[in-house]
Amino acid sequence: MVAKKVIKIIKYLLLSLLLLFVASTVGGSFYMLDYSLSSKHNNNDEAESYKYMYDNYPYLHQWVDSLNKASALKDTFIIGNENNKLHAYFIAANKPTKKTAILVHGYTDNAIRMMMIGYLYNHDLNYNVVLPDLRAHGKSEGNTIQMGWKDRIDVIHWIDVAKGIYGDSINIVVHGISMGAATTMMVSGENLPTNVKCFVEDCGYTSVWDEFSKELEERFNLPEFPLMYATSMLCDIKYNWNFKEASPLNQVKKCRLPMFFIHGDADTYVPTWMVYPLYEAKPAPKELWIVRGAEHAKSYKQNPQLYLAKVKAFTDKYIK
Repeated sequence: MVAKKVIKIIKYLLLSLLLLFVASTVGGSFYMLDYSLSSKHNNNDEAESYKYMYDNYPYLHQWVDSLNKASALKDTFIIGNENNKLHAYFIAANKPTKKTAILVHGYTDNAIRMMMIGYLYNHDLNYNVVLPDLRAHGKSEGNTIQMGWKDRIDVIHWIDVAKGIYGDSINIVVHGISMGAATTMMVSGENLPTNVKCFVEDCGYTSVWDEFSKELEERFNLPEFPLMYATSMLCDIKYNWNFKEASPLNQVKKCRLPMFFIHGDADTYVPTWMVYPLYEAKPAPKELWIVRGAEHAKSYKQNPQLYLAKVKAFTDKYIK
């Protein structure tokens, strides 16, 4: 009789522990998804973004002022494939050209915070430039960051818009930094217009799974199981994509166009090791530049002239 009671108590305890485990995992997955993808973390204040850029890249102030005086910084809006309003800045080259750059910003940033690369292409290299705000960033609608996966479809849409504005015969480079680099690599694996000639990815991650797993361990000292699995499943249910599906690594395997990989050797946010499997997975033609001493997304800021020279040398081979 005593043994039966003990077994019954043990069963109740085990069931309680199981229910507690399930509840904490479900609750944790909702928290993690909101923590990672909520647009409330974004830097969407335009004045604050310009101040940040002018503080870090003072030469941009005069350039942006000149663009505004000439009405050359064009706000452009389109409706995306999920009926959301999307925004980009268009800047025509100073002299007519077919050379065009689509420049993709990073996580919680916006198009304004990509202006230093806009300067590189437009001011230094005389390109037409397109600076999209990704979903839930800047002036684009959305409540949820898509980590590049759904954004890749929007970037392809912007390529078509650029053809309509700058002409059907334009030649395009897609250049992204951080999440924008991941987006660029995700774009590279799709069927694209022949106008797209090459890609530049600067410190992009191998997959959303890898990046979030790294953050989960570093910020919360938690392993992948069970939270990553539950959160990825929840993301699939809510947003129709999961953390393993959103994989630049898988996308670059399908890419046959040239790609320039850039990564700082002091990057700990998207660790430097991630660039090596990406580079290995990408079929030729490809190039790799490991930037000595550069932290995450700081390769241009810390080496502006060398960065310009490297990007020019690469793009000049493919963009005419």
